[in-house]
Amino acid sequence: MKVLHLITRLILGGAQENTVLSVRGQVEAGHDVTLAFGPIYGPEGSLLDQARATGARLVELPAMRRAVHPWRDWVCQRQCRRLIREVQPDVVHTHSSKAGVVGRKAAWALGVPAVVHTLHGLAYHPYQAGWKNRLYIAAEKRAVDRCHKIVCVADAMTRQALDAGIGTAEKYTTVYSGMEVEPYTQGPDDRAATRAELGIAEGDLVVGTVARLAELKGHDDIMDGLPQLVAAHPELKLLWVGDGWWRARHEKRLAAMGMRDRVIMTGLVPPERVAVLMRAMDVLVHPSYREGLPRTVPQALLSGVPVVAYDCDGAGEACIDGETGLLAATGDIDALRRAIAWMTDHPAERREMAERGRELCIERFDWRQMVSQLEGVYRQVLRASR
Repeated sequence: MKVLHLITRLILGGAQENTVLSVRGQVEAGHDVTLAFGPIYGPEGSLLDQARATGARLVELPAMRRAVHPWRDWVCQRQCRRLIREVQPDVVHTHSSKAGVVGRKAAWALGVPAVVHTLHGLAYHPYQAGWKNRLYIAAEKRAVDRCHKIVCVADAMTRQALDAGIGTAEKYTTVYSGMEVEPYTQGPDDRAATRAELGIAEGDLVVGTVARLAELKGHDDIMDGLPQLVAAHPELKLLWVGDGWWRARHEKRLAAMGMRDRVIMTGLVPPERVAVLMRAMDVLVHPSYREGLPRTVPQALLSGVPVVAYDCDGAGEACIDGETGLLAATGDIDALRRAIAWMTDHPAERREMAERGRELCIERFDWRQMVSQLEGVYRQVLRASR
């Protein structure tokens, strides 16, 4: 097959990792694959090197930008059409909101045999202006009729889209967001060396977070509960993996609290470093307010690290409350703090949760399974189309 993937930005992120692994698997299966994306910028990092290593053809679309801009979006539409005419793909597979709306419109207008869109997350959510949500929902309602199938990275995405009146149930299918499990399940025994390198003492209790330092990622909620947690556990340290626009803001708040020395900030790290840093943690906390399938949750469980998370979007499909981790209602800071405290006070139980989580995630989130299921979606659509 000829497959063209379209994604808005190729930054470090779950949607981008999912897409690059899909491209890699399809190239290895012998398909002719092109990956097109907008300019890469900002402190979030880039997956360009990993994309190049797949062997796919890479194309940058200069007008593919995240922000809504009528003129630039019209230019982007023309760039997508030009590329589709050149590639003549059997499948156009779009990812993320902007590429999804623009790319589906272009592919549908040109009669591409299979137009597929993946919902990695939803552009509309309760934490932004109502008019923006209405705009995004209206755009998705139009775009849903311009594709043959929508792939969701978690069942939660399907439920939320249907609740917003976007399409019908027959249009959706779930393919869990795949990842390379071996770096997490078969990594070396480097925990002690990594902790020493980070300045973590042998008896320190490390509560880690892997996320961009950005709005709605929940770092402020962790800080809200930090004084009480430290009072109960003077050995507690936070390990924040990632970077972003809010780093200076968080550093300023921690300094004002007198807690700056409690937080180790790694800044941006290459993807292969994440597994190493996760093994240095005792608990992973993921208090994000909006997600699709938060990849850091299954990655922690694969590493044998128990998880506390907000019950947000697809988080509960890896962190099953009371079984593989603990969930708190999104935005309930006291419940989040209590869950972290429970984990710190129950080392044996948290290890059992992590072990059950590892078994679940090995079965559910292997990237090769994702690639195989996506190929099944493509072939199903192509058969129906023909």
